[in-house]
Amino acid sequence: MSRSRGADAGGLVLDESKPLYISVAEQIEDGVLDGTYPEETPVPSTNELAAFLRINPATAGKGLNRLADAGVLVKRRGVGMFVALGAADLVRRRRREAFRQAYITPLLWEAERLGLTPRELTDMILKEDPR
Repeated sequence: MSRSRGADAGGLVLDESKPLYISVAEQIEDGVLDGTYPEETPVPSTNELAAFLRINPATAGKGLNRLADAGVLVKRRGVGMFVALGAADLVRRRRREAFRQAYITPLLWEAERLGLTPRELTDMILKEDPR
C-alpha cells in the first residue's frame, strides 16, 4: 500500500512506493508538462522542496540533479535551477517511450496470445472512455 505526502508547493505529492528522489523528479516533470513550471522559469530550490515535502534536502537535491542530468533542468550558478528550453518535449518523448514499453508492448503480446486481430484490439480501445 502506498502512502503519499501532500504539500502546498504547486500541489506536489510524493508517492512513497518508489524512492522519494524519483517521486520528486516525477512531480517536477509533471509540473513541466502541465505548465506549472514553464520553460526558462525557476523551480523550487532544494531547501524549498525539502521544507514543503518534509524530506531530507539531500533527497530533494538528488531529484533535482536527476532532472538536470537528463537535460530537463539547467543549473544557473548562484541563482538556482531553471526549466530548460525544450524540456516539456523531452519529458513527453521519454514518457511516451516508457509508456510504450510498459503498456503497449505487453498489450500487443497478450493480444497476439489471445488471437485478437489489430482491428479487434483497436475496436476494444475505441470503445473505452477514459473519462
